[in-house]
Amino acid sequence: MSAHHYDEGHTVAGWTGCAVALLGTTIAGVGVCGWTPGIWIGTAVTVAALLITWVLHLAGWGKPSGPRPVSQWAMGVRDRTARAGHPGCVGCRLAGRDPARRTAAAPAPEQARPEPARA
Repeated sequence: MSAHHYDEGHTVAGWTGCAVALLGTTIAGVGVCGWTPGIWIGTAVTVAALLITWVLHLAGWGKPSGPRPVSQWAMGVRDRTARAGHPGCVGCRLAGRDPARRTAAAPAPEQARPEPARA
């Protein structure tokens, strides 16, 4: 083994999504070979893989883009920054967790105006 270790991006979200997608494509493949309901079941399981991966990523079991600190290279390490969203992450943006939008300059609040007198 080499003395160098690299963050290969292995995450709980990635492996779980991959396993479920593999199951879905296997079921769809059986459907193509003659079991017609398998095509639809396999397609549904494959779409579920996408949703499962996304939910796990948002829960902190994925990884942000780019290199992570060495302390977070192990697969079972949870990403504590996921709740705030990852910069440039489409999945976080779809969930409304876009940190770029949050850090943009907020418009200045309007000056307090006196309420008009009511009759």
